[in-house]
Amino acid sequence: MSGALGLTLAALAYPGMLGFQTVTGAPTRVVAQTQWGPLTEADRDFVVKVRAAGLWEYPVGHMAVRKGTTKAVVTAGEHLIDGHAALDASCRRIAPLLDITLPDAASPQQRGFVSTLGADSGKRFDSDMANILRVTHGQIFNTIAKIRSTTRNSLVRALADQANATVLDHITVMENTGLVDYDRVLYQETAPPKLPASDLTPPPPSGGAPQVVLTPPPGATSSPLDVGGGPQPGPSPTTG
Repeated sequence: MSGALGLTLAALAYPGMLGFQTVTGAPTRVVAQTQWGPLTEADRDFVVKVRAAGLWEYPVGHMAVRKGTTKAVVTAGEHLIDGHAALDASCRRIAPLLDITLPDAASPQQRGFVSTLGADSGKRFDSDMANILRVTHGQIFNTIAKIRSTTRNSLVRALADQANATVLDHITVMENTGLVDYDRVLYQETAPPKLPASDLTPPPPSGGAPQVVLTPPPGATSSPLDVGGGPQPGPSPTTG
């Protein structure tokens, strides 16, 4: 593994999903009573995290399609685009129902990953992409399981089900590249250093700006949640 990648992975923050800090440190605190069940700090944080993850992994997927030097890396990029477009639509569908404000930009740390991969090329891009995304998806996996097993909110539970399937798929396609350095990746998953909250938190959306949308690819195979007549995402600026 390259020295640059080692420094990048060393910046990974804490076990669990990257991208957002719990506001009060009391994840079980109920912040709202909804018709879909109580909404806790952890529930709200999870929805924001899923949205923030897509805001950086989706553009990385497009990079992999353009810059990948093997079919497996290109396929991994296609799965990132497809899966995160559907998760993004689900987040935008349930957030208004639960009165959750979603970010329109990833965290500084996540944007740093995009910058690192954007500067890469050739085999280095392939390796860095597979290993960075394998670490972050491995960390996300445990967070999803905890939310799925503890939430009392049916919309959050459905999002966790979708995220679980998507993340497992993304872990698999990263591993299928044959480029994952398991010793280094598993170490980073289990013993990462902490970063300041400012590096992990996506900025709030700009007032009055249209919401960013991650556009599904042609022939998409992943579907967003059906929220039974609730608000559906409308036409908005796209990211890709």
